[in-house]
Amino acid sequence: MVGVAARLMVACFVVPSNFATAGPPIAVSAAAVSQTVSDQDIARFWQAFDAINAATDPAERLRLIQTIYIDPGTAGLHALMAARRYTAQQYVDAIVNWPRFWKSIRPLTARSRQAVASLNDDVAQFRRLYPGLRPASITYAIGVLRTGGTTTGDKVLIGAELALGDETVEVSELPDPLRARLGVYFASRPFANNAQNNIHEYVHTQQQETQGSLAQQVLREGVAELVAELITNRKPALPVYTYGPTHDAAIRQRFLAEMRGDDYDNWLWNSANNPFGVSDVGYYVGYRISRRYYDAARNKRRAVKELIELHYDDPAAVNALIDRSGYLASS
Repeated sequence: MVGVAARLMVACFVVPSNFATAGPPIAVSAAAVSQTVSDQDIARFWQAFDAINAATDPAERLRLIQTIYIDPGTAGLHALMAARRYTAQQYVDAIVNWPRFWKSIRPLTARSRQAVASLNDDVAQFRRLYPGLRPASITYAIGVLRTGGTTTGDKVLIGAELALGDETVEVSELPDPLRARLGVYFASRPFANNAQNNIHEYVHTQQQETQGSLAQQVLREGVAELVAELITNRKPALPVYTYGPTHDAAIRQRFLAEMRGDDYDNWLWNSANNPFGVSDVGYYVGYRISRRYYDAARNKRRAVKELIELHYDDPAAVNALIDRSGYLASS
C-alpha cells in the first residue's frame, strides 16, 4: 500500500505516511493548528475478533472484547460507542452471529489509509472555501453497523466496517431491514466515496447541533452534502440522488406538510420502507435547498459561511433561509 505524502501545510490536515501503523494517534501540528487521524482501533478489533472466535464461554468473550478492544481504545472509539450506544455485548453478538459478514469486510478494513488519500488537499480546499474552518480529528474504528460516519464535538467518527466496504460485502446473515438497507449501501461502493464522507462529517464539526424539527435536521445534512460536493466534486452514488430529481414536485409537497414536525421517519436515517421507497430522501431535500441558496448567491464564500454558521437550533432562522432559497416555491 502506497503511503500518503507527508506534506506540511499551514492550517490543514496532514496525513503522514505511517498513518496505518500501530502506535499512538498521529498528531499533526501546523502553525497553531493540531489535528489527528487515527485507525489504530481497527487492528485491535481484529485481535479481539480472533480471540472471541477461539473462545466458547460467553463471559470470556465479553472479557476479551472489553480488555482487547474497548478498554485500550482511542478517545475516538469511545466517542463512537457513546454516540451510537454500542455495548460490549453488541460487539460479541455481532461477531458470533454474522461470521460471513466479518470475513468479507475484514480485508477491506485494511484500506483505511487509502480512505484519507485526498484529505490534505480536500481540507486545504475547505479552508479556502471557508476560512473560519476549525480543526477536527478523524477516527476510523469498527462499530456494530449503525453508522458509516458521525460526529461528536470536534471528532469525526467513521465506522470502518461500513465506510470501507463495497459491493463484495456479504450481508445475507443480517436481519431485515438492516440486510436490505446495507445491501443498497454496499452496492453504492462506499469506499469509493470516502473523500466525500470525510468532508461531509467534517462539515458537521463546524455546525451547530440541533434536535429540532425535520426542516432543521434536513438542512443541516444538506449543507454538509453541498459543501462536500463543492470540495470533492461528487455526491454519494445512492438511489436517492437518482430518485430525487424525477420526483421533486411530490417530494416538495410532502416536505411542506411535514417540515415543521419532529418526525424524521420518512426522511432521514431510514430504510427504503417508507412512502418514497428510497431511503434518506431528506438528504436530497436539504441538498437541493442548500444548492439553490448557494447558486443564487453572488458571493459564494459568504453563502458557504452563512450555511455553515446558521443557527440550526433556531427554527425561525432555518425556515427563513429555506424561504430565501426559493426551493419550496419552485414550480
